[in-house]
Order: sequence, then C-alpha cells, then structure tokens
Amino acid sequence: MTAIRIPTPLRPYVNGQSEVSVEGKTVAEAMHNLISEFPALKTHLTNGDGHLRPFVNLFLGENNIQDLQGMDTPLKDGDRLLLIPSIAGGLEA
Repeated sequence: MTAIRIPTPLRPYVNGQSEVSVEGKTVAEAMHNLISEFPALKTHLTNGDGHLRPFVNLFLGENNIQDLQGMDTPLKDGDRLLLIPSIAGGLEA
C-alpha cells in the first residue's frame, strides 16, 4: 500500500481524510486507484485526456516524480506520495 497525502483544499472529496492508502505498483496505478475510490477528485486532478493537470505536483518523498520516471515511477509497499497543487496569484509589487 502507498499512502497519498491529500492537501486541505481537496480533503472534502476524500471524506475529510488527510491521507489515503491505495494499492499500485506505479504512481499511475496508485493515482488511478485513488480516483476510482474517490471519483470527485478526477476533475480536480486530471484534464480532459486523463493526464494530471499541469498545476498538480506529485512527490515521492522529497523527489518530484517528474524528476524520476514520471507516472511510471515504481512504488513499493510503505511509500508515501505527496499531492501538492501549485499556488499562483498574488499582487504585483
């Protein structure tokens, strides 16, 4: 099982949980299983073609999966993924 840390803005879509455990041998499988269990997350995490939205970042430990093998990054039992949406905006100085 892999634990996926859910950021506060997305917790209403996972019954208020801060962390969800899912099966998956790769990041892609884990994310597929997360969305299968909590379908309301789909529109918040993926775009029309099923890929992660550009502002959604996944970290395996301290490493962005994009610096590893992307969605094909292998997972082992006990791994922890951090789901981190990018934050944009603010006032110009």
